[in-house]
Amino acid sequence: MPSFLSNLRKKSKANFQTDQLRQSAISNDHANGHKKGLARHKSSSTLDSSAVASNSISTTPATSTTSGDVSVLPNLPKNGVTTARPPRPGPNPTKRYSMNGLSSSSGQYAAPPVSPLAPRILSISDNSWVHQQLLLVFGQIGDPNRPLDGTVTVNHHQGRFPSTAWPVNDSYFKVLVHMEPGWNRLRFEFNSPQVPSGNGSVSPHATFFNVNYLPLTNTPPLQLAIILGRDSPGTYDATPDRMHREGNGLDMAVKKYRMAAYLWQAFTGEHMQRHGFGRRCFRFEDSWEPGTLSYQDWDKGQFRNQAKVHIIRSKKTVEEIRDLNRAQQYEGGTAKGELFDIAKDAVKEYFQMKPGRKQYVSCLILDSHWDRDVGVIRGHAALGGGDGEVQLAICGSQALQSYPSSIEEVWQAFGDCTPTDTNHVANDCNESGSNWEAANVGIGAHMHETGHLFGCPHQQSGVMLRDYVTLNRTFTTREPYSTRTQSPGKKLVLPNDECEWHILDALRFRFHPSFRIPIDYNPSGDESVQVWTVDAAQGGVIATASSGIAWAELFTEGDDVCHYWKRWPEVEGQYPRQVVLNEQELRELMPREKSRLRLKVEVFSAGGGSHTVEDLSALSGQNAHVRLPDGRYGFRSSKLGMSQMEGSQPHEIILESAYMSTKYLVTVRIFAGGCVDGVEFIYEDGSSQLFGKPGGEAHDFPIDVRRGEYLMGFNLRTGAWIDGIQILTTMGRKSDWYGNPHGGGGHTLIPPRGYGIGGLTGSCGPWLDGFGLIIVR
Repeated sequence: MPSFLSNLRKKSKANFQTDQLRQSAISNDHANGHKKGLARHKSSSTLDSSAVASNSISTTPATSTTSGDVSVLPNLPKNGVTTARPPRPGPNPTKRYSMNGLSSSSGQYAAPPVSPLAPRILSISDNSWVHQQLLLVFGQIGDPNRPLDGTVTVNHHQGRFPSTAWPVNDSYFKVLVHMEPGWNRLRFEFNSPQVPSGNGSVSPHATFFNVNYLPLTNTPPLQLAIILGRDSPGTYDATPDRMHREGNGLDMAVKKYRMAAYLWQAFTGEHMQRHGFGRRCFRFEDSWEPGTLSYQDWDKGQFRNQAKVHIIRSKKTVEEIRDLNRAQQYEGGTAKGELFDIAKDAVKEYFQMKPGRKQYVSCLILDSHWDRDVGVIRGHAALGGGDGEVQLAICGSQALQSYPSSIEEVWQAFGDCTPTDTNHVANDCNESGSNWEAANVGIGAHMHETGHLFGCPHQQSGVMLRDYVTLNRTFTTREPYSTRTQSPGKKLVLPNDECEWHILDALRFRFHPSFRIPIDYNPSGDESVQVWTVDAAQGGVIATASSGIAWAELFTEGDDVCHYWKRWPEVEGQYPRQVVLNEQELRELMPREKSRLRLKVEVFSAGGGSHTVEDLSALSGQNAHVRLPDGRYGFRSSKLGMSQMEGSQPHEIILESAYMSTKYLVTVRIFAGGCVDGVEFIYEDGSSQLFGKPGGEAHDFPIDVRRGEYLMGFNLRTGAWIDGIQILTTMGRKSDWYGNPHGGGGHTLIPPRGYGIGGLTGSCGPWLDGFGLIIVR
């Protein structure tokens, strides 16, 4: 061997041995300090309980108690795992990454043999990318035909987050894993009194797993807010026992609400993956502050980057908030929605809302109160929606005491069978007879309203149909006794038993700006969808969108939710810009008894927009055709605007330039002020045609026909009427915006391929309140 290689080998070996000694010393110091810290720690969190040893499980029968500082929950799982708090980490997490199997003589790493009882991760692949701070993981131990019970301990990347322990039931487990930005090397360890645990510091039944967490910073966040009355003490309903053990003040409310929001996020990311859209999810506005996700951080004051919870004081007093809600429930709904408006006004003032700065805000009304004398939850409403400037969800705090306040308490909270004491807290909708069921309803109902915030209507199944009463199944593998169903619960809960976001909800999320991920193509053009009647040879009815057509929902008479839909494929991130809406094919998606009913179709674009055709048969019928003077047929598009203004009358013109070769359109004149009054087409011979009426200010836009320029279409801003208009030409020129360029929603009207503008159709009242194109081949 050459001498320089021999010297290099000796130097490397010496360095390695020195590093080993240094690492051993550091690890020992860390371990000693960690144990001292644990000895001082005394939690006051939601389910304060005696620790469970990390490599053994209590077999003491579970009994409900309210004495002292211990609360052991009933309904003991088969393996004897009590619902006490999971074990605090024993060995220093850094030591768990020691290179077991490393040979000091060779300096080479020899991977230890993988135990057949090492946890197997089933819900996500190794080296996957995620975009959420808490990741839901489902896995298995050994052979499910030979079921084992025990615990899985999650050791986080380089020990930067405290270790957490989760129950294993019949060889299955579900855990929540905290992510650090970048690559996360995780270690999952299985321990059980039924199997030997070995003598080393590292369990022989362990699995390393890698996940890359890429936080999203260029998408609009979901803001979390707690709304208080201006004179509120900042407390929420809780039983005396809860108040004694953990308190019911604003600090605890923030912890619980934040934890609930992270459960929404973990739930949503997992179900988006199951629907085939990747682990995309909404993000939160983060803040660097003392961490609350692990109760092990509370006494240390460990700072972490976590979801910010805004504290917003309303101008209303607590009694005004509660009395308003009482009137809403007992006076025929005369005050319905006013609590939503109070929250919206408070949010707008707090965030100093300005045009174009849209906010998505989910609010907890902290001053909700169970009035047992009249059986009403005062100061509570579950609503979601928005006005275009702020998308808002609100829900009361009546179930807040049952929420977990940290990641360690999640499985405990969803296994807490303590009966609901209606002397102090509500049994909401008679579905919250125990603590775990109250957590389901409170967390799930608020997630339901957040779904409305993101544009989801009610569905035939899933979260948007109140299936959230089984939300616990997403985070646990065993379900306790249910007072709602008067049943013993499920012995083993697997993914097929869980509630979910409906596929139509997932589609809305897929194209929502808050769910965008870096690999998504930016949708080109605007979000609008247009529907056109065309020649039968071309399909009869087609839909176009510059961002692409993603799916269509079908409704027949009497349908209050969508039962039938059609999707179009995504090819390399792009969706078709033009699709045929063949009525016969769409009706074949329905049962025969519904095939003759009136068919409403709502078409959705990949840009997040939609267009509704109230009656597809009427759109494709004879009324959709218009005969031009030269014998050709023109076809009316679907109409923008509601045509409901006082005195509104139908109006339609056929452009003379569409059928007379001697007519050249040289100028388009727009009459507009705060909205669009009319559109005049001026020809080279000085004649003109007016659609609508003159009014406001006249604006002329010339068209250079001598250079082959023609009118191609219009950009519009519309709602109940036509707010603004912009002219588009075949040479790529655009006019200024005339009228109100910010009113209503944006739409682009350009005829589909093979067609041109033959005229305009719509209606006019005091100004234009209906606008569509007549297209010709």
